[in-house]
Amino acid sequence: QVQLVESGGGLVQAGGSLRLACAASGRSFSTYSMGWFRQAPGKEREFVAVISWPGGGIMYAHSVQGRFTISRDNAKDTVYLQMNSLKPEDTAVYYCAIRPGRIVTAQAEEYDYWGQGTQVTVSS
Repeated sequence: QVQLVESGGGLVQAGGSLRLACAASGRSFSTYSMGWFRQAPGKEREFVAVISWPGGGIMYAHSVQGRFTISRDNAKDTVYLQMNSLKPEDTAVYYCAIRPGRIVTAQAEEYDYWGQGTQVTVSS
């Protein structure tokens, strides 16, 4: 059974940093692309970043470009999201998701598996 478990969320002041991690289990994910999405209260889920396997293709949402960095450790089947210069508008539940293949996409419906999410709250 495939499981994705996020960690690293929390409360941080504006301008601060957090590092999210998502550990995948249940099979080998070395040929899967791994992404992050987020959903703020009252808003639709939105794309944040994705990294292809084995890591050559990366795409970011315009709103986080230059502040967030996605990376992966294939040996650990784990994807990370380093979030710097956080803003109150980054407050949301952050979800990791995975899909087979090299193609990077921002379309949530293209992802097969999802984690339960981790809350990130940025205070002003």
